Amino acid sequence: MTLMDTESAPAGTVDDLCAPLARQRRRRPEGRDRYTISEVAAYAGLSAHTLRWYERIGLMPHVDRSHTGQRRYTDRDLDWLDLVSRLRLTGMPVADMVRYAELVRLGEHTFPERERLLSAHRDDVRMRIAELRSTLEVLDYKINTYADARRASEGA
Repeated sequence: MTLMDTESAPAGTVDDLCAPLARQRRRRPEGRDRYTISEVAAYAGLSAHTLRWYERIGLMPHVDRSHTGQRRYTDRDLDWLDLVSRLRLTGMPVADMVRYAELVRLGEHTFPERERLLSAHRDDVRMRIAELRSTLEVLDYKINTYADARRASEGA
């Protein structure tokens, strides 16, 4: 289950994936579970154009509209954007995020495919983390080399 899966989950449940996001959640805009596109853009650090694009490509679920046609986002939409921002941060391709959103909309029978998609991405993230750690070791080595050389020249 993911943040988007709350459609098919009992109210108030938070699974292992959601719990870290819930603890780290940014402060929500003042509202009544109905937010304007500008409030959501400020909350998510995205432009209104990007939010409309997410909706157009199928990355955002259906966004409710007011009687005048203005988008009205819910807390569930903000939860979904929290997850999308994390997936973006990990470098997940937009096409994979859109596929994941499609699978969520298709229902519980897609749990195995969602798990495969997220597991494959997790493997990629772990590999990139290992590469970054290795790169960090090289940087630390070079910084220490220069610091040692500087200290030696200052002491001479």
